Amino acid sequence: MTTDLKQLPCGTFFMQAQEQVVFGRPAEQAVLEQVERLGARRVFLTSGRTLGQLEDGPLQRIRRALGDRHCGTWSRIRAHSPREDVIDGALAAREAGADLLVAVGGGSVIDATKAMLMAIWMGLDAPADMAPYRNNQPPGEARPVEAPIGAIRMLAVSTTLSASEFTPNAGVTESQTHTKQSYSHRLMVPVTAILDPQATLDTPPDLLFNTAIRAVDHAVESFCSPKANPATEPLSLQGWRLLARSLPAIQADPTDLDARLQAQFGMWQAIAGSVAGARTGASHGIGYALGATFDIAHGHTSCVMLPAVLRWNAAVNADRQRLLSESVGQPDVPAADLVASLVARLGLPGSLRAVGVGREHFTDIAKRALVYVNLRDNPRPITGIEEVIAILELAA
Repeated sequence: MTTDLKQLPCGTFFMQAQEQVVFGRPAEQAVLEQVERLGARRVFLTSGRTLGQLEDGPLQRIRRALGDRHCGTWSRIRAHSPREDVIDGALAAREAGADLLVAVGGGSVIDATKAMLMAIWMGLDAPADMAPYRNNQPPGEARPVEAPIGAIRMLAVSTTLSASEFTPNAGVTESQTHTKQSYSHRLMVPVTAILDPQATLDTPPDLLFNTAIRAVDHAVESFCSPKANPATEPLSLQGWRLLARSLPAIQADPTDLDARLQAQFGMWQAIAGSVAGARTGASHGIGYALGATFDIAHGHTSCVMLPAVLRWNAAVNADRQRLLSESVGQPDVPAADLVASLVARLGLPGSLRAVGVGREHFTDIAKRALVYVNLRDNPRPITGIEEVIAILELAA
């Protein structure tokens, strides 16, 4: 029996300022119902170029459903959410007199839209104006993001499996330095996340599957996190199980809406443990450096880095990783091999070489990766460039 309070696990389970998750219904119906519930009159849509160019995609269906409540659309958001796109979108929404934003797209679109909220709240007019509000600045240099009373909020309709719609954080790229920066406020999380499996049908298979591996990364790293606890562990494991089962089913039958909805549940559960307080580790941190520097999709960075990080971390948490294998009925197969096998089965890149990154870049990547807090939360301590390079070698 434990009688010393100091020996008990301690931590914080963070609750998000998200009111609803609507799932399994047409996105255009769900958006219209949420608009009416919130009393919005001028709804501004955001998206990327690809979805914006479709004739009858989810963006177009939502626009038609809104009717005269639609006050504008900004469909120019690029991958990795550049600061420039955030500010341009915020200025367009402000000019349109928007009272609600609706992001329709993947992680870059949703992250950019979250950052647009910040820009609107704070009256930011130029990309450089965002700098003082980014996370992880030296003490005394950061300015807090402040939301005014009655601040404009957003809805999110996800078309990929990145799960950005469940977090209050926005990853934005500073174009000049190719650095991924994070911004956050509790009201930046979408008021409502809408999971419509039909909205994913226009998403190219590579994009859908690589964002799904990003979701696997959320589940696996949050489960292995030193900050995991009995409240977060079931969320992470359920996310991993659902994704491991549903992704091959989608590959076998791309029209299987039930499998797509199960994958959406999987990415939701996968991120839930992480946003509640179980941190991600080196796969995410190194992935940020790879994505911002080489313009590699974050899903692809997870495909490449997660198996390597699991193998490197196995020296300290092999027993923990074995629970991941047991949860999908393969206790004798290392978790790293299970993830690598899933990546290969889905036809995704499984090495740094496959995404165009050679050993000559390893030192620069390692230096950039050490900036990210995720490396400090890795189960096996990372203290310098040498450890990061060792992980990169496993992914080469």
